[in-house]
Amino acid sequence: MRCEEIIQRLEQGYPLSCAEEWDNPGLQVGRRNREVRKIFVALDATEQTIREAVEWGADLMITHHPLLFHSIKQVNDDSFIGRRILTLIENDVNCYAMHTNFDVLGMAELNENQLNLQNAHVLDVIRENEGVEEGIGRVGDLEEPMTLYDFSVTVRRAFGLSTVRCYGLKELEENEEESGDDGLLVSRVAVCGGSGKSLIDRAIDEGAQVLVTGDVDYHSAIDAMARGLYIIDAGHYGTEYCFIDYMVKKLTKLFPECKVRGAKIIPPFTVI
Repeated sequence: MRCEEIIQRLEQGYPLSCAEEWDNPGLQVGRRNREVRKIFVALDATEQTIREAVEWGADLMITHHPLLFHSIKQVNDDSFIGRRILTLIENDVNCYAMHTNFDVLGMAELNENQLNLQNAHVLDVIRENEGVEEGIGRVGDLEEPMTLYDFSVTVRRAFGLSTVRCYGLKELEENEEESGDDGLLVSRVAVCGGSGKSLIDRAIDEGAQVLVTGDVDYHSAIDAMARGLYIIDAGHYGTEYCFIDYMVKKLTKLFPECKVRGAKIIPPFTVI
């Protein structure tokens, strides 16, 4: 298939009009008339994932995060972005990103399903499409109330992680020792893949007891706790790498004439 045909099919399901204004989804590098037989899926276009795509012989690389967010004045090997672009061009690999348009029409539902939220709805509404609200994140109820500790373990397992950071658990444990009660039972949860600290106010307004997201800084987290919202920081990568497996399955179904492979699941950090 031609790259343009693949892009058209993808943008029917995830139109660029659903992306945030500051975002830059779409074809990042390459030729629209490029013939595509192999599609490689990754969360980011890094040196490692680009090398994987090249070694496999990919014609098209589809990522969640755009390689290019801002304009650049030079493409050379003096910068890491320039080197990545050169590697893609030299190996004739197209690169296409589907970012906040996928967050609105894919990631939010993926995270909702990972946590098995009941009666869920959009956390931050971006627009209405034929009477249906669309936007970032989800808020809903757990099937059964559970302690904050047990829910933290549930999040860790649901997202396939080795660790999560829970703001509020220590505070509750200390209160339990003083009062002798069983502590907070979590029943209403908000979730936002990636970086979701900007949705703390929305989560509080929606009555959530916990917000599951990534990239929450210390001061934002302790301020949220003071307002009655606990934070489980599962990481930007941890809440979004589900994109890879989902898109591999989706692309395989949409384009059976193409071979599809996902990047190796390797977090870009090590907890020591």
